[in-house]
Amino acid sequence: MMLAYPAAGVLLILAWIYPSHALYFHIGETEKKCFIEEIPDETMVIGKYRTQLWDKVTSSFLAATPGLGMHVEIKDPDTKIILSRQYGSDGRFTFTSHTPGEHQICLHSNSTKMALFAGGKLRVHLDIQVGEHTNNYPEIAAKDKLTELQLRARQLLDQVEQIQKEQNYQRYREERFRMTSESTNQRVLWWSIAQTLILIVTGIWQMKHLKSFFEAKKLV
Repeated sequence: MMLAYPAAGVLLILAWIYPSHALYFHIGETEKKCFIEEIPDETMVIGKYRTQLWDKVTSSFLAATPGLGMHVEIKDPDTKIILSRQYGSDGRFTFTSHTPGEHQICLHSNSTKMALFAGGKLRVHLDIQVGEHTNNYPEIAAKDKLTELQLRARQLLDQVEQIQKEQNYQRYREERFRMTSESTNQRVLWWSIAQTLILIVTGIWQMKHLKSFFEAKKLV
């Protein structure tokens, strides 16, 4: 019980500090980039990306042509494909997790279009939003006609729900770690018992063998 309050505090701080994961990376023709995202179950994830193509004339990255496509593939912790789709040079993908754990998010360009830019380099800006950060609160307020106070209460409720999901996921991880540790300890125990039995049997066999040897030599 004592650990629950600090954990909730840390998760609340992280929820405020890290509303999303934004980054950019470079890929070449047919190259594939994958990212691992730990996601609780029943959590919505929204990914947005935009691409820029390296221009040798200006020596800078420019907006990619609309014909350039990106393929997005997402796998759950059981390596089951939950999303596999071709998008344009700029796109947005959405999925909901049904299994807690590490989800693999992979992106790669369509090589046929990249072939038009021999030796080209592509920069991809990726922004991943998880949980309550996927909600468009101004749109929700306008649709449901919420006051500022009601909207703030809605945000806090969504954050509490996300924190509960994160805590449940941490308990799930702890349970799996405990089961793995117990299984490992049990295997070590049985291996130690097997080693002891082998030593005992080997000792008994050696004693009988020596006894037979001495009797054959009439030393006993």
